[in-house]
Amino acid sequence: MRVLITDPLKGPWQEILRAEGLEADYRPDLAAGDLAKAVAEADALVVRSRTKVTADVIAAAPRLRVIGRAGTGVDNVDVEAATRAGIVVMNSPHANAVSTAELTLAMLLALARHVPAADRSLREGRWTPGSFLGTELRGKRLGVLGLGKIGREVAARARAFGMEVDGYDPILSPEAAARMGVTLLPFDEVLARADFLTVHTPLTPETRHLIGDAALARAPKGVRIVNCARGGIVDEPALLRALESGHVAAAALDVFETEPPPPSGLLRHPRVVLTPHLGASTVEAQEESARDILRQVAAALRLGVVQNAVNMTAVEPELLRKLGPFLTLAERLGRLAGQMTAGPVRGIAVTYQGDIADLPTRPLTVALLKGLLAQLLDSPVNEVNALPFARERDIQVEEAHAAQHEDFASLITVTISGGARPLRLQGTLFGKKEPRLVGLDGFRPDAVLAGELLVFQNRDTPGVVGRVGTLLGGRGMNIATVSLGRDQEAGQALAVFALDAPATPDLVSEVERLPGMNWVRRVRLPCP
Repeated sequence: MRVLITDPLKGPWQEILRAEGLEADYRPDLAAGDLAKAVAEADALVVRSRTKVTADVIAAAPRLRVIGRAGTGVDNVDVEAATRAGIVVMNSPHANAVSTAELTLAMLLALARHVPAADRSLREGRWTPGSFLGTELRGKRLGVLGLGKIGREVAARARAFGMEVDGYDPILSPEAAARMGVTLLPFDEVLARADFLTVHTPLTPETRHLIGDAALARAPKGVRIVNCARGGIVDEPALLRALESGHVAAAALDVFETEPPPPSGLLRHPRVVLTPHLGASTVEAQEESARDILRQVAAALRLGVVQNAVNMTAVEPELLRKLGPFLTLAERLGRLAGQMTAGPVRGIAVTYQGDIADLPTRPLTVALLKGLLAQLLDSPVNEVNALPFARERDIQVEEAHAAQHEDFASLITVTISGGARPLRLQGTLFGKKEPRLVGLDGFRPDAVLAGELLVFQNRDTPGVVGRVGTLLGGRGMNIATVSLGRDQEAGQALAVFALDAPATPDLVSEVERLPGMNWVRRVRLPCP
């Protein structure tokens, strides 16, 4: 079997393929126009970021079974076209964990000891050691936002420097954090206690500008901030304002909202350390990603074992036709839960009722986990790694089957435990294909699980829905549908507004301040 490699690889990649009995066609300088011809005889294609694997390239590759990306992002691969062609797309998402963690520690040390500024000063002919009085990491408190693989590596190294480590992670249990030597705390408490703060979360609508004006104001004066995760998690103008006011002592950035970043006050600020997205830029990380992806490709070709697939559904084609709409329903219930749950997730209980209970439901539970964890983790989540990720975080997953439901032909009930209160969701299919939310914490809405949603609970008093509608109208926000539920005995009500455009954070804040509101959530789901 033939593996075409069209980007440079580091390390002993030839030995790996030779040991697996695979033929390597190594063409790292292949022109884009020649790729379709070269891939025609390949069983697997291995790329980094340079090669663009388009739908036309995929159409020219009748033998292709696997596309391997040595690294994390697959933006240069048309995953949808590969999926339609039955080609597994896989990546190597964990190879740069140590590299990025070590860069984070380098940034922490550079901030603590003014290394870049002192270097510049000496090169310019000045000898002023008194100008660069630093601080030790020992005994300082590091706040780690996001305790995925990279966040955990950072925490371990910080503890070796004698730092006290606080962590925030929306799904990690306190027991699992304690085993790492990390004190798990709510987001605001991690901010309020931090001498140094580092972010290791995914970039999602919920984490965009997570470190903005409000978060910075909650941090102590003199805090030092590092972002080696994703550009956009730190609100760059807000950070500049906090630096100029003196509230933030210093910052270090490896990633930016726009890369390369345009000229700005942040790039010129003397107390900011900057690097050009070097998280994975070590010989070892490059070699590790090459080793990982080639071993994964070999396992897929020779054994049919797939790891780190971004597009694989492990269901036979005939069964997939029956399960397909329910897979969509389950994943969207998971996405909804991931955007609504408060606090760490300790348990997920799923009950299948009606016709769906007669089908194999494990793929549905995996799809639900995939949807949930994709909202909360820095690492890419798919059907292959969703369950291992849950086990790694001590999340208990339970499945149950029940008899027919009196109101629905099939019903999926999901209960998320571990936060301040359990979250209970129920979903079904309308017309055998449209995913609907029909239960939320005892309320009975009937809302399509798609697009931009604004979900809120309020006291059941007149005028609340009208005030929200007026507020949205004043913002030029069109309301597609409204679904309501009420608990008259408890005097509470629930509403789900489907919007034509995303609700902004300040709009959500305005809705929260309306009389009678208990809570408000903005939810983003795939469009129909």
